[in-house]
Amino acid sequence: MKKHCLLLFCLICIPLMGQSTYKPDWESIDKRPVPAWFENAKFGIFIHWGLYSVPAWSPKGTYSEWYKYWLDKKTLMGNGNFTGTEIYDYHRKMYGEDFTYADFAPMFKALSYDPEEWADLFEHSGAKYVVLTTKHHDGFALWPSREASISYGRPWNSMEIGAHRDLVGEYVNALRKTDIKVGCYFSLREWDNPLYNKETMDLFYERHWFPQLQDLVNRYKPDLIWADGPDQINDKQWQAERTLAWLYSESPVKDSIVVNDRWANNTGKKHGDYYTREYSNTNSSYNKPWEECRGIGLSFGYNQNEDLGDYTSPKALILTLVNIVSQGGNLLLDIGPNANGKIPPIMQERLLQIGKWLKVNGEAIYGTRAWGNFCQWSKGSKEWKSKEKHYVSGDAILKQTVDPDPGYAVKEVFFTKKGNNVYAILPRYPKNKIVLKDIQTTGRTKITLLGSDKKVQWNQKVNDIEVIFYMLMNYLAIMLGYLNWKRFQSKFFYVLSYTAWICRVMKGKSIDFYRLYMESIYGLF
Repeated sequence: MKKHCLLLFCLICIPLMGQSTYKPDWESIDKRPVPAWFENAKFGIFIHWGLYSVPAWSPKGTYSEWYKYWLDKKTLMGNGNFTGTEIYDYHRKMYGEDFTYADFAPMFKALSYDPEEWADLFEHSGAKYVVLTTKHHDGFALWPSREASISYGRPWNSMEIGAHRDLVGEYVNALRKTDIKVGCYFSLREWDNPLYNKETMDLFYERHWFPQLQDLVNRYKPDLIWADGPDQINDKQWQAERTLAWLYSESPVKDSIVVNDRWANNTGKKHGDYYTREYSNTNSSYNKPWEECRGIGLSFGYNQNEDLGDYTSPKALILTLVNIVSQGGNLLLDIGPNANGKIPPIMQERLLQIGKWLKVNGEAIYGTRAWGNFCQWSKGSKEWKSKEKHYVSGDAILKQTVDPDPGYAVKEVFFTKKGNNVYAILPRYPKNKIVLKDIQTTGRTKITLLGSDKKVQWNQKVNDIEVIFYMLMNYLAIMLGYLNWKRFQSKFFYVLSYTAWICRVMKGKSIDFYRLYMESIYGLF
């Protein structure tokens, strides 16, 4: 019986009292406690929307929001073998030799943009926070940013050209009517800003970047700032300590703001309230809250070149969420509206499917923390790796759970904990039973189903618990309570099935029959 996890359940997350002001140095800044809401949220929505949404095109396996960079540099990076000129060639054929990236600005009209509809969709998705790209690497601002237009010497914000609307302000106002936290993505990198180079970084920071960030924060008072694109420029050149000291000590959101770790090329996984990673499927453990961000396809911005098969399935998205949360992280799942501000129906459908699952099973997700061994493995090699070149697709999780390659192990059960409760999430519906390994019970142990009052049949088998499924139906989740304190110091243990749909065993019909039936209807198994 494993004993190395005994102390995990003695840990209590109690926020430390933070100081009222923070000095512009990492020793002081790193002492600031992270607002609790972020680590409890677990699921957020990323929104990439800007001028790149007008062409909305890049080769499959590449980021469409990098359209300008691919166009200017005649290069490409992503999953695939590219000549590098694909965007350049497409642009010239589609728009002509004299059409520049700046010419997309009047076309970014946002005619279908309805932030109230967005907010309603996000509520039904079960997301607890949303992050909008207020300014991407092209420098175009989605709010009336004075600095943007001055720096570029032309109208370069959504109030002065294109939509002629404060797109950020409308987004913030709509979300404030809900319980969803408001996040703002804010790029450090600006490809065409004349001051953006190592030699003039001080001027770029003082005249443009920092005043622009202050304007954004003072206007909208976001709950989260998602910094990105520091390039090969260090924290001293970016004046990262000064920036965070202002956010934590002087800004109107000093007590509530949450920030990530992308403030310079040497701050990742070191500083900030939480760490970030992107399009990954590695198993991770960090000393701070962390977040995985990815698109539903292989692009953050909307890419009209992607087909149905390029989008991650609902099953895989839910398993991705569970996999990340079981390791203590958050999932920030990206959507890309089109230039008119319409969220593609397939992206809406995916968010609603996640929301349906969370409505029943959210208890095992929201507010949880990592527990012991975050998953239970089957026999076989655990070293499976995706063959994709740069970005790991969302469907890769299926190879680690329900569709393994020969000889490779799968994650049979995922675990999360909340207070005295421990949850286990099953990627698939068992044919007749599930064995939870190395767990002992006492006379006080209870086993129940989340979302159901059906009685659960189970047995202690030496050091394992055998849970019988052949008579179970409805939302399949099991709770076990008052476990042996030699295994862990917890009063309750939950087992939560991935399959949040009704399954029955009827006379003359096998479980396999109903699994196949449900698969054909819902694509869940």
